[in-house]
Amino acid sequence: MTKELRRLSIVMLAMFLALFASTSIIQVVQANALTNTSGNTRALYDSYEVQRGSIIASGTPIAQSVPSDDVYSWQRQYTDAAMWAPVTGYVNPVLDSRTAIEQAENSVLSGQDSNQFFSRIDRAITGQAPRGSNVELSVDATVQKAAWDALGDQQGAVVAIEPSTGRILAMVSTPSFDTNALASHDTASVDAAYEQLVADASKPLDNRAIAGDLNPPGSTFKLVVASAALASGRYTPESTFPNLAAYTLPQSTNVVRNAGGGACGEGDTVTIATALRLSCNIPFAELAVELGDDAIRAEAEKYGFGSSFTMPLQSTASTYPASPNAPQTALSGFGQGDVRATPLQMAMVSAGIANGGVVMNPRMVDRVINPDLSVSSEGTDSEFGRALDTDVATQMVTMMTANVQDGAASNATIDGVRVAGKTGTAENDSRPYTLWFTGFAPADDPRVAVAVVVEDGGGRGQNGSGNEIAAPIAKKVMEAVLSK
Repeated sequence: MTKELRRLSIVMLAMFLALFASTSIIQVVQANALTNTSGNTRALYDSYEVQRGSIIASGTPIAQSVPSDDVYSWQRQYTDAAMWAPVTGYVNPVLDSRTAIEQAENSVLSGQDSNQFFSRIDRAITGQAPRGSNVELSVDATVQKAAWDALGDQQGAVVAIEPSTGRILAMVSTPSFDTNALASHDTASVDAAYEQLVADASKPLDNRAIAGDLNPPGSTFKLVVASAALASGRYTPESTFPNLAAYTLPQSTNVVRNAGGGACGEGDTVTIATALRLSCNIPFAELAVELGDDAIRAEAEKYGFGSSFTMPLQSTASTYPASPNAPQTALSGFGQGDVRATPLQMAMVSAGIANGGVVMNPRMVDRVINPDLSVSSEGTDSEFGRALDTDVATQMVTMMTANVQDGAASNATIDGVRVAGKTGTAENDSRPYTLWFTGFAPADDPRVAVAVVVEDGGGRGQNGSGNEIAAPIAKKVMEAVLSK
């Protein structure tokens, strides 16, 4: 071979290797980023020539693609659209918009994920039509329906978690909306539907379970304060505080009272356990002042406060104030002041206590199933961290069980089952109360932890309570899990 041919061969080989490398990088390494790049109209058009994978709950598709008679080839359809809206979200090719699971798992559902590279090659070689993979969720259809029905036309949210794994079993937010209306290929109708939802003062597009305008958690936050106290080693459930009927906030003239207006039961002193069981505000304000905001914040962060979670949906971080003054620290003792929380966060508090003090990261995807029915990936359980030692968690369980058996959370009682729980009735200045419940069941072998928030006083202004309205909702959700 002449020198010229040898040099030409080397140059052509180098060009081939460079082309192969760059193509591989684009097809494998950069596939996800390029697919999700805003304005990539070619990727957008191509993605709707692919039969998008289904989103599956309890073995049944809740979002699937059916043939369309327009340029996009496939039309997305949602089953029980409003019930599943905060989970599935919607996808719209006309507006190039996606939300919730449709957005978070877009590369998988559209068949563009890097893990599906060889599957795409195989389908192209064999002449099979391109398809995306299915996403199977941890959300249980029966539990989701129970939560949806229990909330009814009230404004609020429910989150249910499997304590030992962090798997989300239910995620409901109301009011909701029809995702089919926003998946339409008719631009005018989609625009009209979207504008109407945006203008709605009740904010149906917000997923109140994990985001939106966060609420003060009220007395459910007493679990975090009690947890901080016991974890410090300075207190036990039997530690006592002055049993006052009125308490002047430190460095302030403002006075707080217990919900009933009087003292917290009989006697001149009251224990932490009794104050939690009867949901008394004053002892927990006193306890918060003694603990200090640093200790409470540190304990709250062990449960997830201050962190945003990817499930793969993205949650808004719940917050404990950065530098509260003395009155605000006292108010934080019963979940008021500037404390704000999502139902997801309060479900994680209960789940962590139920799980022996270990808080699990929440997750929603159980597995991704390829078009050939092979499993390309499975959800994995992971620890967020330890909030409590096991013995302290056991003490918390005992106190939370007393709340339901003979305390302020009695409407969460389930016949034949030990239920642990805590209610909350949070003030919002002059606005209607926000009503809460969080807890788990069975208390001795937890299978589900749940948090319920009902906004706008449950339609009863400042006359509703967490035990009256939120606890019965949680009971129905727990019963749905326990009956399976």
